[in-house]
Amino acid sequence: MADTMGAGLAKGVASGRGQGGGGDRLSLFTIFPKLLLAVIIYALVAMGVAFTSSNGVDSFVGTLDKFQAGQCEGMANAPADAAPCYVGVLNSKLFSMDLPSGSWNLTTGDLILIFALVMLFMEMIKSAGSGTSSLINHGLSMLTFLISMVLFLMVPLFATTTFFLLTMMSLVNVLGGFTITAIAARRDMRV
Repeated sequence: MADTMGAGLAKGVASGRGQGGGGDRLSLFTIFPKLLLAVIIYALVAMGVAFTSSNGVDSFVGTLDKFQAGQCEGMANAPADAAPCYVGVLNSKLFSMDLPSGSWNLTTGDLILIFALVMLFMEMIKSAGSGTSSLINHGLSMLTFLISMVLFLMVPLFATTTFFLLTMMSLVNVLGGFTITAIAARRDMRV
């Protein structure tokens, strides 16, 4: 009986220190919002292309808006001094694959979104906890969403559909994370 009590006491102390099963450890991996990585990758690519190119934002985003308005060289509505339209780095094709349904092209923006979806999946799995690290992570995820929203609304380099989808993934992460954590905490209270 004394051995059993001693083992239970040791397990309780280890759990309280965050060293055993059930402890809530505050590590960088558990509190860091993973979707921030996708936002940082987007920002690095966007700013790297915009600052190293003579065309600035257009070299990253391209001139699709001018093409859709018929304002490119050789088009009927184009002014006499119109320049040729081109695809920016964000929408440039990385590779193409022939499928029975047709050709499938993967762009730089698509690759960033695929990475963001994987990070969102990891965040949803991690949000099942109800400890301190989950709460800190949710707060940092909210900050990631707010920064993303401000960048999307205020900076032309970030005013793309790809970045809008990253921003919406950040919102889903925040709402889903808080919801899942609340459900997990309620479940823990009943047990």
